[in-house]
Amino acid sequence: MPGQNAHKTVDQATVPVRYVMEDPESLGMTQHEIETRGSAGENLLDIALDHGIEVEHACGGVCACSTCHVYVTEGMEHLSEAEEDEEDRVEEAPGLQANSRLSCQCRIMGDGPIVVKIPAWNRNAVKEAPH
Repeated sequence: MPGQNAHKTVDQATVPVRYVMEDPESLGMTQHEIETRGSAGENLLDIALDHGIEVEHACGGVCACSTCHVYVTEGMEHLSEAEEDEEDRVEEAPGLQANSRLSCQCRIMGDGPIVVKIPAWNRNAVKEAPH
């Protein structure tokens, strides 16, 4: 299902955002990297979903879980600062690093570029094959 910003036109989306996926198949993708564009105010989760990158988001993107945890490897200064709710939730995520963020809470605030690494353990359970 596309993110809520799927109606945005390419002309409005001017900030380069690159997603690097450790395990693209688990996210419904075949490529390890996807170049996208986002707009000021959009969050990284919605941009990913709008481009078919099925990042897990169990709570629906309302900062009530940590399943959309990603690493921002470039361009952190072009994103909104983490608020206390996000900091509390991201601490629950596996593989916590200094550049860990919840993609539902990272809003574009600058001109980019932004590079987001999606760890291999982040997988959309709907796409997983039964065991």
